[in-house]
Amino acid sequence: MNHVFVMDTTHRPLSMCHPARARALLKAGKAAVFRSFPFTIILKEEKPEAVGKPLTAKTDPGSKTTGIVLVDPDERVLFAAELEHRGRAIKSSLESRRALRRGRRNRRTRYRAPRFNNRRRHDGWLPPSLQHRVETTMTWMERFRRLCQLEGVRSQAKQPLSDAAAVNATRNKLFDVLLDTGLPVEIGTGAQTKFNRVKLDYPKAYWINAACVGDFGATVTLIPTMKPLQIKAAGHGNRQMCGTDKYVFPTRHRSRQKKHFGFETGDQVRANVFFGRKAGIYKGWVLCRASGSFDIKTVTGRVAGISHRYCTNIQRQDGYAYA
Repeated sequence: MNHVFVMDTTHRPLSMCHPARARALLKAGKAAVFRSFPFTIILKEEKPEAVGKPLTAKTDPGSKTTGIVLVDPDERVLFAAELEHRGRAIKSSLESRRALRRGRRNRRTRYRAPRFNNRRRHDGWLPPSLQHRVETTMTWMERFRRLCQLEGVRSQAKQPLSDAAAVNATRNKLFDVLLDTGLPVEIGTGAQTKFNRVKLDYPKAYWINAACVGDFGATVTLIPTMKPLQIKAAGHGNRQMCGTDKYVFPTRHRSRQKKHFGFETGDQVRANVFFGRKAGIYKGWVLCRASGSFDIKTVTGRVAGISHRYCTNIQRQDGYAYA
């Protein structure tokens, strides 16, 4: 079970605590929920004398999924997550946009003029689908730096995958970006990671591979049945304002306004409906409409027609889906 991130009233990260300890603090009124994913509590009093235990982040970069774990100085895994990238979705969107643009040019209608003659790629350029893997990994590294006392990073450098070309193109870029953070960075090989995992008799998983990275991976302690936080890069929507049919004729137009009544599609909300056919308590992700009639996606299904007046925001959408 993942440990819980803890912060004091000044948003200073403290040592992570066991979920049972977090429940006791919440029940006693000494803390409140600061964030649902990853679960973080904030104390209701300042702790200037408390010093957070330094943790080390370990990553196993992959073409589709990246494993991330946080270990303490005793090489015990306190937190595990698996980050699913959306590189294929980005590539598909770019190809769709290119097809529409070329169609407009072939029909000799109004279009954006070609701009490849005045474009230059900077050193270290990566395709958007590969650059996305670097940026999402760094996004979570920066989040962990704000939530806990991070003192170092260990990352796997090479691994034999079917998508080895994509991994090799991004691992060097990821290593350079990690060095720019100022944190001490250590790297290991895929062979060493597999040797450590097989020696410790751990099953194969993205987060377990991340825990076994490097020289210290041979002594790491973890619970194989531990359920990591599943993080999926979902994006922040798209910029297409006009939808088309299969004949590329416009059929619908989007509004520029994304927020309605203080809510945005993808926010995690709690709805307390006190009367009517849909009376009950619903918790999940909201689909907003300008009319104020929202849909809520819960773990049991989708509930339609919930008024915004019954909704309370739990966590703003941040471009990721969690499970």
